[in-house]
Amino acid sequence: MNADQICKTLSTLKSLRNPHEQVWRDCFDHTYPMRGNGFYNEMMDAQEALNRKARILDGTTTDSARTLSSSVQSGLTPANSLWFGMDVAKATEDERRWLDESAKIIWENIHASNFDAAAFEGVLDVVCAGWCALYIDSDRERGGYTFDLWPISGVYCSASAPGGKIDTVYRSYKLTAEQAVNEFGEGNVSENTRKLSKDKPQELVEFVHAIYPRTTYVVGGRLAKNMPIASCKVEVEAKKLVSESGYHEMPVVVPRWMMIPDSVYATGPVAEALPDARTLNEMVRMDLAAADLAIAGMWIAEDDGVLNPRTVKVGPRKIIVANSVDSMKPLQSGSNFNYSDSRITRLQGAIRKTMMADQLQAQDGPAMTATEVHVRVNLIRQLLGPVYGRLQTEYLQPLIERCFGIAMRAGILGQPPESLAAGRPYTVRYLSPLARAQKLEEVSAIDQYVTGCAMAAEVQAKTGQQPDAMDNVDLDAAARFRGEALGVPNDVMRNKADVERIREDRAKAQQAALEQEQQAAMQQSVAQAALKQAPGAAA
Repeated sequence: MNADQICKTLSTLKSLRNPHEQVWRDCFDHTYPMRGNGFYNEMMDAQEALNRKARILDGTTTDSARTLSSSVQSGLTPANSLWFGMDVAKATEDERRWLDESAKIIWENIHASNFDAAAFEGVLDVVCAGWCALYIDSDRERGGYTFDLWPISGVYCSASAPGGKIDTVYRSYKLTAEQAVNEFGEGNVSENTRKLSKDKPQELVEFVHAIYPRTTYVVGGRLAKNMPIASCKVEVEAKKLVSESGYHEMPVVVPRWMMIPDSVYATGPVAEALPDARTLNEMVRMDLAAADLAIAGMWIAEDDGVLNPRTVKVGPRKIIVANSVDSMKPLQSGSNFNYSDSRITRLQGAIRKTMMADQLQAQDGPAMTATEVHVRVNLIRQLLGPVYGRLQTEYLQPLIERCFGIAMRAGILGQPPESLAAGRPYTVRYLSPLARAQKLEEVSAIDQYVTGCAMAAEVQAKTGQQPDAMDNVDLDAAARFRGEALGVPNDVMRNKADVERIREDRAKAQQAALEQEQQAAMQQSVAQAALKQAPGAAA
């Protein structure tokens, strides 16, 4: 597309997104106003952010959003344990070893970068607004990865297929004239920007970064213009293309929480709790006003010629002159603090329940038993399971694909086996706590099944029957599935070939021992027979 087409598309995308912006703005207003910067008429400075934060009179919604975001972050991409692996169909030992080592290298480089900080803020955006935009690229100065969380106020999205993943992203942003010239070069920016860079270098100039799939491209192309994902940067006012390049994979990850019907955008759990959050804020405001009356008091005074209610001031160690002691009396405010307290408590509980903070947060009290832990993990799995499926597809999968592609082209993964170099597709195996939690029910079912079969075999043996109930269980398959579901490292679990070799060696050793015993018994028999036949043997 040329610059004019990109600017027209940007205008269309803005009009399509506009109806949803008020909801996102309200969600940020009740949680993290600073993260909504750009959705307001003017850019938010520090003072405006403090003013908007001061309007939040109860922090329940903010705390619940932070709790849920932390739980999702630690459940999806924990920094302290490997949360994904890679597999290919019918992998050999060399292939599995290379894939496991590659996954570990990628994981280490992801968390050695700024991923954890950027990803947490991205999850905050997902919880509050329902979506975020995380840009992934290689760090050309220091090596490794770099993650840039784009403010969603300037991001506009589209999908090529109805209901499909977002594959077209337009980002509207501003650079100073000096920054624009340094980034794109004097010959690529407009004449007006060149003049501004000399006369007013700090003057802001608007640009749009358009990322979209190319309809025609060269498979395996090395030139940026031949890559499957196009990247064009346009100076908006001048409608001038200042840069054109490309990517091998989609560089922007756009996960979504709950889709808005007939739209590519989404809303988050804060939108579901928004009615209660608004009511709670208003209830707390009225409660504070009533508390002010209860503390400072409210008075009625009669203008009796001596007492002038318009000038009298009530305070400690003050003498109020009046014609009668009845000229001034305190009034009851009529506030019902019991009702307001119970109402506020119910609203706080409803918000925490809607945003799952009441279950995700560590519970007070004594340490839980193993059964209680298991029940709680199952509950968390049920709460976050449906959301995890979407995040796995729209967040983790493209993130790993992008990071794998960057690492592979950089040569840090080493030379893959020839069988993999032929382009065999690989699949991602998720090992995060949430992924393991989804399989805990199957692990429990396997344990119960194996235990039940073992008890049935024991009963068979006691009743004189053939104890063959365990013939229904493939113990090797059960052990492998259980280890994979629990996230046991592959270095700990032996593969099938190693297990077969160990069993063959054990069988050979047992056979050798048996033959040795038989040979010893035969030699002993021969010796005893020789003794009997020897002259002088006892009659």
